[in-house]
Amino acid sequence: MSIPILTYHQIDDVPPHGTPFRGLTVSPTQFRLQLAWMRRLGYRGLSMRELMPYVRGQAAGKVFGITFDDGFRNVHRHALPVLAEFGFSATNYFVSGQIDGSNIWDAGHGVPPAPLMNAAEVREWARLGNEVGAHTVDHVHLPAMPAPEARRQIESSRAALEDLVAMPVTAFCYPYGEQQAVHREMVREAGYDNATLTQRGLARADDDPFGLPRVHVHCGTNLLRFLQKCLTRHEDRRRA
Repeated sequence: MSIPILTYHQIDDVPPHGTPFRGLTVSPTQFRLQLAWMRRLGYRGLSMRELMPYVRGQAAGKVFGITFDDGFRNVHRHALPVLAEFGFSATNYFVSGQIDGSNIWDAGHGVPPAPLMNAAEVREWARLGNEVGAHTVDHVHLPAMPAPEARRQIESSRAALEDLVAMPVTAFCYPYGEQQAVHREMVREAGYDNATLTQRGLARADDDPFGLPRVHVHCGTNLLRFLQKCLTRHEDRRRA
């Protein structure tokens, strides 16, 4: 069984052409259309917490994963109502040191600053049945960190988010998709259950649960290409 795990960042009006990383913003209309078609085809969108039994082959059904990186406030505003409308759940990977902050890690690339969810919004995200995942404390390049600092980024982000929402945090996402075998082991030892990459592909039972591929959705992903990515071997042919 191959399962698409969708990757989104921002759900908002798409910035003008020429804006750095413009593709990482998907319009609310586009987002709703994508989920509406998946539901129309009989699929259920799930958080990583709910999806993992299917990924591991312990459950069967027409399911797909929905993930958001970084915890942008516009996801709370635009995506949360759509998820509720369709009865879907999703995982948002939060940068614990930037709750109520902004995407300061993008500043050097000329990306416009965008606000991240505040504590109340993170709690509401969780209260409505969605999952809070961790994305390190500071959105760092883990392979560039000394081992003790990499471990701190992985462990402290989980602890801070668990304190915030008063529930277990078991999903992790490597910032920039950058990781090595030692970081996967750190994530496992920190008590997480799974971790996702930026590597393209559909998730399978024989994948390392701490190195799961995902399906990237950009502003230029039209509906036909979106369905092709989710429902065919299109992404598996692009595995690294």
